[in-house]
Amino acid sequence: MNDILPHYINGEFIQSNSPQHLEIHDPATQELLARVPMASDDEIERAVAGAAEAFTQWRKVPVPERARVMLRYQQLLKEHHDELARILAEDNGKTFEDAKGDVWRGIEVVEQACNVPSLLMGETVENVARDVDSYSITQPLGVCVGITPFNFPAMIPLWMFPLAIACGNTFVLKPSEQVPLTAMRLVELFEQAGCPPGVLQLVHGGKDTVDALINHPDTRAISFVGSVPVGEHIYRSASHALKRVQCMAGAKNHMVIMPDANKDVVINNLLGAAVGAAGQRCMAISVAVFVGEAINWVDELREKLAGVRPGHWDDPEAGYGPLISRNAKQRVEALIASGVEDGATLLLDGRDCEVSGYPDGNWLGPTLFSNVSTDMRIYREEIFGPVLCCMQVANLDEALALVNSSPYGNGTSIFTASGAAARRYQSEVDVGQVGINIPIPVPLPFFSFTGWKKSFMGDLHAYGKQAVRFYTETKTVTARWPEDNASSHAPNMTIALK
Repeated sequence: MNDILPHYINGEFIQSNSPQHLEIHDPATQELLARVPMASDDEIERAVAGAAEAFTQWRKVPVPERARVMLRYQQLLKEHHDELARILAEDNGKTFEDAKGDVWRGIEVVEQACNVPSLLMGETVENVARDVDSYSITQPLGVCVGITPFNFPAMIPLWMFPLAIACGNTFVLKPSEQVPLTAMRLVELFEQAGCPPGVLQLVHGGKDTVDALINHPDTRAISFVGSVPVGEHIYRSASHALKRVQCMAGAKNHMVIMPDANKDVVINNLLGAAVGAAGQRCMAISVAVFVGEAINWVDELREKLAGVRPGHWDDPEAGYGPLISRNAKQRVEALIASGVEDGATLLLDGRDCEVSGYPDGNWLGPTLFSNVSTDMRIYREEIFGPVLCCMQVANLDEALALVNSSPYGNGTSIFTASGAAARRYQSEVDVGQVGINIPIPVPLPFFSFTGWKKSFMGDLHAYGKQAVRFYTETKTVTARWPEDNASSHAPNMTIALK
């Protein structure tokens, strides 16, 4: 059996001619799942050239027909929902329930893409001048590129290529080399939905593949989700190459807890938001900011958090799965050690975690710090693990100042019974996505995913109306149709419409 994954180029799954491969392992067992080829220059060129050629025809396909492909696709995704979740869980390590959520949030974006005829509608004004009409039309860009992360193997690709393709573009997907299996199945189902050859391409690879795609003269727009350092590199490189680019990057999300909030609601929401998916979410809550007397809830939080345990994806009692790799685990453990060294109080230590039957998994138990200050590494850096930092402030003013001083601005939440406090917080906080008594405020796809500050680089955000604008260009037409018997006008030597 050949365990080297194929690329998907011009409607065919083809074996790579690259001699370079990366082994991917089950994060719970270290079992070899597959080998991922690092795409050769020739394979990248074929993928982009094929997408460029397909674009000449795909852009002419009537918008309702493109929408029908999305209708078929979302139905296939629903029919294969649990199958995709199982592949994802084995690929990434997420619990089965969390994996199903990953798939479903992606399906919701595909459902939105089914509405693309309405989303592409332009504007018309009659008689802007005598017998002159003006109207705008929306046209696709060309070949678009998506670079997706390991932590949401289904949702993030589905944020990108369905809507881009529905808008009339073609697309080259470069999934995370750590979790390629889910993306492969997404492509297979898209082919079944009626995607013509060349419209969607998939190439595997690492940094060299990414650089080749973003610098290729025939790619027009780059979408990326991942870490801040990689996002900054892609944004600078793609912008320098004069590409349209959106980069959704890392975060340090705060939950502000007012003393008038419901304690049980706060603690239950914190558990899932802090350590769900092993903390490997860019919208995870990594800092709990207790206002005033709410700090007294930390002991109970510790007790509840100690009861959450990681486990294999098919264990219904597991709170979350393993970290994605041994390197990721070592990095998080080093950050925990730095927190202790910097003087934070380690209330719950998740190191040396063991899961029965899976001695080789990348396990890390829930970890809780108190007495955290802003100069500590565990506060300044994105941990991307099941680690929660607790801080105390005196009032809402101090909470706002703390959150707003962070260089990140992906998501934040406030738990309170006060409408006035919530309204002030949503208005004054310098963060793009705000939850009120909701810990992880990821919007549904008729809105857009609106990270701010270092959490986002670009002008137009993912999915929703902003994504349609990102994947299209607007053309404005000004037209006059003189009647055959109309008398000729004198030359207009001005810029005014007459």
